[in-house]
Amino acid sequence: MKMGWLKTRQTKYGAYLAAYVLIVLAILSAANYLANRYDKTFDATSNKIFSLSDQTKKVVGNLKQDVKIYYFDESRRFSESRFGPSPKDLLGRYETLSHHLSVDYVDPVRNPKKALDMKVSTAGTTIVEVGDRREESKSLNEEAITNALIRALKPNKRTACFLEGHGEHELDNSDANGFSSVKESLENSNFTTKGVSLLQKEAAVPAACTVLVVAGPRTDLIDPEIQAIRKYIQEGDRVLFLIDPPTKGVNTAALVKMLGDFGVKLNLDIVVDLSGIGQLFGADELSPLVTKYESHPITREMKNVASLFPLARSVEPGDTKDKVSVEKLFSTTPRSYATTNFATGQIKLDPKKDKAGPLSLAVAGTYRGDKEGSQGRFVVAGSSRFVVNGTLGFPGGNRDLFLNMMSWLSSDEDLISIRPTEPEDRRLALSAAQMRRILYASVFGFPLLIIVSGTYVWWRRR
Repeated sequence: MKMGWLKTRQTKYGAYLAAYVLIVLAILSAANYLANRYDKTFDATSNKIFSLSDQTKKVVGNLKQDVKIYYFDESRRFSESRFGPSPKDLLGRYETLSHHLSVDYVDPVRNPKKALDMKVSTAGTTIVEVGDRREESKSLNEEAITNALIRALKPNKRTACFLEGHGEHELDNSDANGFSSVKESLENSNFTTKGVSLLQKEAAVPAACTVLVVAGPRTDLIDPEIQAIRKYIQEGDRVLFLIDPPTKGVNTAALVKMLGDFGVKLNLDIVVDLSGIGQLFGADELSPLVTKYESHPITREMKNVASLFPLARSVEPGDTKDKVSVEKLFSTTPRSYATTNFATGQIKLDPKKDKAGPLSLAVAGTYRGDKEGSQGRFVVAGSSRFVVNGTLGFPGGNRDLFLNMMSWLSSDEDLISIRPTEPEDRRLALSAAQMRRILYASVFGFPLLIIVSGTYVWWRRR
């Protein structure tokens, strides 16, 4: 039998081609297998609109029970993108974080029974289901979905009680110095908020309060209030103090003295920041910028995030007793100073005499409670203005820092993180005249330029 055909050029080329095809198929198969098993993506957008936040990764990644997310809309809209990720893009990223989470896309027209069972009547509705608990997301964005997930995982709402009666910031005030944004942020994070007054002879913090917030009092607390708050901490409860500098019209001497008994030193000064970094964010030298955080659970996740503290005093650990432990949380830049020369209403800085930075602006402390096994917690910051409406949305860490304080105080350390933010709207707004110029340039100008250039080259070569 003749086998000469095996040595022909055509046979060799055919064998090479077959080998190449097999190699390519093997590479494609391996790549497909790895892509399905290890779903990795890279977000090249400057504002990371296709990436999930640290909080979402932490909450979903730590799931110990099954979670189901239902998205109700027309089938054609599941993959429809409008100035951001589509529903399948966004919810699909949740699925990749944990095998405990799955997403079901439901068309209410084709599956009306499911929509009726879950009481869904509006297209674009997202429902998070954990066991027999269901929470509806307020909108189709990461912050709303993650907050709905947290509400479903932690059904017992926490209560933030805000002290009233001393000129504190008002929860329902939407002005620049109000606290309406604080209220909204807390309620989105599974807190209820309410105001409480301790101006009574037998004062006591209500038992329903998870955290008591003393936010920027302008007049001092009376003795029954001081004793009620002292007892509240000693019994193992939690308080957030936001105490402003002793400028004109602000007197909190009794409250400062009580905090001194808990190992907190609130200095009678105002912090001035001469680094100039704050000016990059539209702030002046009386709004020190914080970029250095300690390793405390509240601030551990705050790496590479800046916070702004308008009109702040320095706060540092003082003399502590056996039952008390106090740690500083963060500090100002080295080019900051603490000045005490502001009695006339005008701040006069003297770098030779004033205390130079870095300066501590907040501390966190624990008190080994009088009840066995209880632990009181408190956080003291030298400014209440870092969370007012005009500052809470600062493009840095103010909001996260405040919510991390509240999470630590309520013993929800698993929620301490950097939270999702609303993607920046970068749509390009063009006038009618600008759109006409673009139309003429792209449809007529560039093609005409190419034709003229080609004709000129042809004519020269001819």
